[in-house]
Amino acid sequence: MTPIAAGEILNLYDYERVRDARRRDVIALKAERRVAVGRYLSFVFENRQTVWFQIQEMVRAERLVDEAKIAEEIAVYNTLLPRPGELAATMFIEIGEPERIKPVLDALLGIDTRDYVRLQIGPDVVAGSFEAGHSDEELGKLSAVHFVRFALPPAARRRFAESDVALVVEHPNERGRTLLSETTRRRLAEDLA
Repeated sequence: MTPIAAGEILNLYDYERVRDARRRDVIALKAERRVAVGRYLSFVFENRQTVWFQIQEMVRAERLVDEAKIAEEIAVYNTLLPRPGELAATMFIEIGEPERIKPVLDALLGIDTRDYVRLQIGPDVVAGSFEAGHSDEELGKLSAVHFVRFALPPAARRRFAESDVALVVEHPNERGRTLLSETTRRRLAEDLA
C-alpha cells in the first residue's frame, strides 16, 4: 500500500469542515473490517483510509500545525499500513468491566509473543507477527492495544478471495475462531490486490 504523503493531510480548518462526513465513512469502513474473536479480542484490519483518518485525528487532537511534527505523525502511522502480500490489523483487548481489566490482561500475557493468533485461509495457516514493545512478560504488563501483521504466502493470497478465511486465537486463556464475513473477506482481498 502506498504510504500516506504529507500533501494528503488537511490543515485543521479544512479538516473540521469535512470531519463529520469523513468520520461517518471511516466508522462504516471499520465496521466492515472489524473481526471479533473470543470474549475479549477484536481486530480492525488497517488500510490507507483508516490510517489517514488516524493521522488526521491525531493532528486535530494535538492541534498540530508544524510541518515537522505532522511529518513525525505520518511516519509513525504509515508503519500501520500493510506491506505487499500482507494484511495488518490493530488488535484490541476490550474489557467492559473496570474491575476485570487487570485480571484479563494478566491472563492474556504472552498473546503477542507466540503463534497464538493466526489466519486460516483454506488449508493455509499464517501466524500473526506482533509489533514489539506492547508487553513485558517478566514485569507482567500487557497493553490493551497491539499491532499484528499476517504475511501471506503466494498460494494463500491466490486462495484468499475464494476460500473460507478464519481468524483464530488459541491462547491458553482465550480461544476463539471467527469466520470472516463475505464483506470483510472481499475488503481484505482488495488490500492484497
